[in-house]
Amino acid sequence: QVQLVESGGGLVQAGGSLRLSCAASGVITSIAVMSWHRQVLGKQRELVASIATGDNTGYANSVKGRFTISRDNAKNTVYLQMNSLKPEDTGVYYCYVNAKVGWAPPRDYWGQGTQVTVSS
Repeated sequence: QVQLVESGGGLVQAGGSLRLSCAASGVITSIAVMSWHRQVLGKQRELVASIATGDNTGYANSVKGRFTISRDNAKNTVYLQMNSLKPEDTGVYYCYVNAKVGWAPPRDYWGQGTQVTVSS
């Protein structure tokens, strides 16, 4: 069993910054991938940024150059530094982890989501 606790969401003006955090707790054997997704009204949930083994990262084109994902393996925590925020970044951001617990096959785990609102 793995729990994901997200924090850092809030209201910010365009051009501002926010830092999201997601801490995974539980008896975790390994984590293959940690990522951030967002749900924007009228659109399907989309991948924003991901980080995998060896700190290999990937970003949606819409956030490249503005967002940075990082990972602290010792703390089982993933971060998303969001700079130069735009109104179109508004949405609910979800943390995702693919992890193994004991000898069980890897499973997908999702956070509860945190609201990010960017005003004009």
